[in-house]
Amino acid sequence: MRRLVLGLMAAALGLTACKKEDSAAPKSQASQSQSQPVSDIKADKGVDVEKKVVYVGALNDESGPGAAIGKPFAAGKRLLVRQVNAGNSGLLPDGWKLELVERDHAYNPQNAVQAYSDIHDQVLFLGTSFGTPNTLPLRDKLAADGMVAFPASQSSEMARNQHTPPIGASYKMEAMRAMDWAVEHAGGADKVKAAIVYQGDDYGKDGIEGWTEAAKHHGVTVVSQQTVAPGQKDFAAVVTALRQSGANYVLLTVLPSASGPILGTAAQLKYMPNWVGQTPAWVDRFFDPKVIPAAVFTHFYWATGLTYWGDSVPGMKDFVALQALHSDVPKDFYTLASYVQGRVQIEALKKAIEAKDVTRAGYLQALKGITGTTAGGMTAEPVDLSRFPYETAVSVRVLKPVLDQAGWSVVAEYAKPKALGASPAKATDDSK
Repeated sequence: MRRLVLGLMAAALGLTACKKEDSAAPKSQASQSQSQPVSDIKADKGVDVEKKVVYVGALNDESGPGAAIGKPFAAGKRLLVRQVNAGNSGLLPDGWKLELVERDHAYNPQNAVQAYSDIHDQVLFLGTSFGTPNTLPLRDKLAADGMVAFPASQSSEMARNQHTPPIGASYKMEAMRAMDWAVEHAGGADKVKAAIVYQGDDYGKDGIEGWTEAAKHHGVTVVSQQTVAPGQKDFAAVVTALRQSGANYVLLTVLPSASGPILGTAAQLKYMPNWVGQTPAWVDRFFDPKVIPAAVFTHFYWATGLTYWGDSVPGMKDFVALQALHSDVPKDFYTLASYVQGRVQIEALKKAIEAKDVTRAGYLQALKGITGTTAGGMTAEPVDLSRFPYETAVSVRVLKPVLDQAGWSVVAEYAKPKALGASPAKATDDSK
């Protein structure tokens, strides 16, 4: 059993990212734009107006417990940069290009703070701030610098800070919708014995709050709550506790480095409840039976508000064609998610350039001017960043992997959680 579990963990972390873009931000873009006024475009940091280059930061995890997500997520931004820099994309005004300034924090909050300090004067905004626990410590610094950081996180906390705009339904909404589905799938609340395995941070907090609030709404008993840490390697005690509780619907508010071994351990112990993973619990590497045997996912479902690779959205055909031109870009859900997030970012950047104000304040103003984008037809719901606290999407669907096709079947369509509007929680819900 131990050999299988260790193999699952290694495989879940073993994604290969595409080669990083060569990037080195100039030492002082601010002084260049101020001492050499070559146009009437205003700029402060992270923009070389003369060369028409915008420097974009990325703080990612490519070597820590979130690397199974972080590597393809990094690839998504690099793919977008290639598309823009190739020219004729129409995504930015003619002649404008992007350069990434990247750091790997290995899913360590202290490393994230240090990495931010290293690059914060070199970039206009952070196109990626990977992970909830690694983004939260940056909030005061972002406010002081007037810098926007787009989180690779759907934590409800992100929507409460104007410098960390989220895209998509929060983890809390996912958890609440997952409970709705569990009740429907079981044939009634009295047939559900709910449990949760959650990461001990704000990602996990979102999951457990949403799961328990929805359970209370439906009258479902939560029979077990198990906490795990990023990078944890042994899940035997967690799975044993779940089995002893009799839980038949288990929410996984964890990373792939935990979800793979948890499911593998459970299969070894012949414990097969219905597992519902939140967005970060899955990685497309799991489609490969050499990584994890298909039988492990017999009762696995996925609650997410995001689009998947090959989804039936208008922009998918063009995206798939773009990826096909770059064989080193991994065909992965998180490559897609990062690319879609990046499309929203550069839509705001285009607005800022056209408004002739690519200062950080100008960029934030342009971002708040986005009232209903679909990121080139890539989102299920329009993204509106004009209201603050940011009113993120609330609709979530439940999917089941079709392993032999490396795709998904929809078992529950997009819907708002039933507990929304049915209890006093509505007044303080994070999406409002």
